[in-house]
Amino acid sequence: MMYKNIAGVPDYDANIFAEKQNKYCVLIPIINEGERIKNELSRAFAAGVHTAADIIICDGGSTDGSLDAAAALGVNTVLVKKGAGKQGAQLRMGLHFALARGYDGIVTIDGNDKDSIEDIPSFIKKLDEGFDYVQGSRFIKGGKAINTPLSRYIAVRLIHAPIISATSHTWLTDTTNNFRAYSRRYLEDARVKPLRDIFQGYELLAYLSTRAGQLGLKVCEIPVTRAYPKNGPAPTKIKGIKGNTNLLNILFANMLGRYTP
Repeated sequence: MMYKNIAGVPDYDANIFAEKQNKYCVLIPIINEGERIKNELSRAFAAGVHTAADIIICDGGSTDGSLDAAAALGVNTVLVKKGAGKQGAQLRMGLHFALARGYDGIVTIDGNDKDSIEDIPSFIKKLDEGFDYVQGSRFIKGGKAINTPLSRYIAVRLIHAPIISATSHTWLTDTTNNFRAYSRRYLEDARVKPLRDIFQGYELLAYLSTRAGQLGLKVCEIPVTRAYPKNGPAPTKIKGIKGNTNLLNILFANMLGRYTP
């Protein structure tokens, strides 16, 4: 099924393997994650995540064949972005599909096998309790930060989290972590409007981290595990001076209200 010419949403194809099964869904943005996404989906399948929430892949245009066995691993739908944009565009197509399909809430998680996807029921529990934004954190009691690079630890704890927390008016500890959940009420609030073309890259993650707190909605953190490989480069899309400078520019633009509708 092709979705085209929808305001604030990139054109995309929806490869639907099953009808809507659960009240919540999991959005996993990926592009060429290779064995990492295969491992993550295998872990999710073994833990029965697909019976608690519908798993929806938000693919930026992978060419590595990593999704060939997606349906067999419990994936409900694979969305393939055809329009412009990076992670923000992938998430916007996922949000559009999920809201149009009628899910009560959405969990997001990276597709690089760093996060404890087995913890998704904990996010669902918080959504059921009425929380609007649930942030997963490796830095609170019960969370685990495994092999976190020192530079990443310093950047999150001393720069990123303080800026996001000040913008949100809510203290958050692991703000680069895309393992989080949003209520339908939050995403459909007229003061939020996530489906806008201004969100092409990282902007949407930063914005959604802060808007719930600004609006006085229910926000909490829950413990999760984030494990980096013991050897080899850390899997991340934010690299080098250019990537980190762009990230800082987004954080300050968000603080100044540039993304507020």
